[in-house]
Order: sequence, then structure tokens, then C-alpha cells
Amino acid sequence: MSEQRLADHDLAALVEDWLDWDQAAALIGVTPAKVRTMVREHRLAAAVPGDGRKQGIPALFIVDGEPVKGLPGLLTVLHDNGFDDRECIAWIFLDADLPGRPIDALRENRGAEVKRRAQALAL
Repeated sequence: MSEQRLADHDLAALVEDWLDWDQAAALIGVTPAKVRTMVREHRLAAAVPGDGRKQGIPALFIVDGEPVKGLPGLLTVLHDNGFDDRECIAWIFLDADLPGRPIDALRENRGAEVKRRAQALAL
């Protein structure tokens, strides 16, 4: 049997806490329109976590009023590899071959290894 595609993962099960546009904007200190721009520029990622839910941003993506250190660069690498936001979020929250999830490594300032593994996806 083949491995489950990233796009098919249940994001509601992978990501516990989600922020709507207004909540993310309040945490960062910008307008909801600026948050949408940040998503478009790959500084943040957003997706619909499940049926009947609105698009949101994983709460763990924001620390001290800013995107987690290393997240924008990681999102750019993943998008360059053809991932959409939903796949990016799934990859970042899955416990792949790192010790722990990539989001945890980013939040613990261990982003270099996460970015290296994301770059290796292109090979």
C-alpha cells in the first residue's frame, strides 16, 4: 500500500489550535488584510483544517507577535518544491524523520536541519 499523500492528511487532527484571520492579526499587531498578504508571500501558511471549518493559520506558527523564526524560509523551500499551503502545514506538523515534528524544531531554534530536510525533498 502506498504512503498517504500530504494533501490527504487530516489537518484538524495534526494541528490542535487554529487562528482565524482576526486572531492572527491581533497576535501580530497588523490588519487581517496584512495577514492574508503574509500568507500570499509565504511568511505564514493557511488552510481549511476540516469540513465545515473556516480557513485558518496554525497557532504554533506565531511566537512573540511574529512568524516562528525560520518559518518563512521553510515555506519558500516547500513551495519551491511544489507544495501548496495544505501540504506545507501537513509536512511541518508530521513527525517524519526528525526527532519530533518540524514545527517543534523551529520553535526550539533548530530550524537549520528542518530546512535542510525540506531542500532534500527536491532530490
